Amino acid sequence: MNNPFSLEGKTILVTGASSGIGQGCAVMAAQMGAKVIVSGRNEERLQETLKQLQGEGHTTFAGDLTDAAVIEKMVGEVPALDGVVFSAGISMTAPFAFTTREKFDKVFNVNFFSPIELLRLLVKKKKLVNGSSVVFISSVGGNFGFSVGNGAYGASKAALNSMSRLCSLELAPKKIRVNAICPGMVETPLVQGFSQNITEEEKQRDIDFYPLKRYGKPEDIAGGVVYLLSEAASWVTGQAICIDGGITAY
Repeated sequence: MNNPFSLEGKTILVTGASSGIGQGCAVMAAQMGAKVIVSGRNEERLQETLKQLQGEGHTTFAGDLTDAAVIEKMVGEVPALDGVVFSAGISMTAPFAFTTREKFDKVFNVNFFSPIELLRLLVKKKKLVNGSSVVFISSVGGNFGFSVGNGAYGASKAALNSMSRLCSLELAPKKIRVNAICPGMVETPLVQGFSQNITEEEKQRDIDFYPLKRYGKPEDIAGGVVYLLSEAASWVTGQAICIDGGITAY
C-alpha cells in the first residue's frame, strides 16, 4: 500500500538539528525513510543526533549559519535537496524600552536573515529540486498570539511568516512549496531556559491555559513537518500552520 507520508528517496536538510524541534524533525524524517543532513553549530551535539537517525546515508554539517561564508560553503557542499526544514532559532525576553537595535539584530540574524539567505542561495544555485518542500519553524508569537517582553522574537517570526508566504508565490512555478509551522510552547532547551525565569506555579498556570493542558513535545511539531515534506501535502503552500495545543483558539 502506498504511504503518502513516506519520505523514501528524499534528501532533507534540517538546520538547528542538534536539539529540540530540529532534532525531533530530523529523527522523524529518517524514520519516514529520508536521507537527512543535520546542521548546527556544534559537531559533537550533531553526532548525538546522528546516532538517533534510522537508516543510512545521513550526514552532518557543523557551522554558524549567521556567517555568510558558512552559508556559501554549505550551499556548495549539499547535494540536490527534496526538502529543507529551517529550525535554528533563538529567543530573547526584554521589555520594549530595553530592546536595543543590537538585540533586535541578534535575534533577526538567527531567526530571519540566516534562513532567508540560505534559502535564497539554495534556489539561486538550483539545489532545490522541482517539487521540493521548504518548511520554516516559526511561532504563534509571530502573528497569532503576543506576550509582553517578546517584541524582538515575535517580530522576527512575523517577518519569517511573511517571507514564507511571499516565497511560496515566487517559487510556485518551480513547484517548490513553502510553508511555516507556528508552534506554541514546546518542551525544548529554548523553552526550558525561558522557564528558569518563572516559578513552577507560574509555569503551571501557563500550561493550564492551554486547552490540551500541556506544552508540546518536539515530535508533535515533527509530525506536521513530515506532512509538509511529504506528497500528502502536495497541494499545500503559502500556509502558516499553528500546532499549539489549542492556545490560539481563544
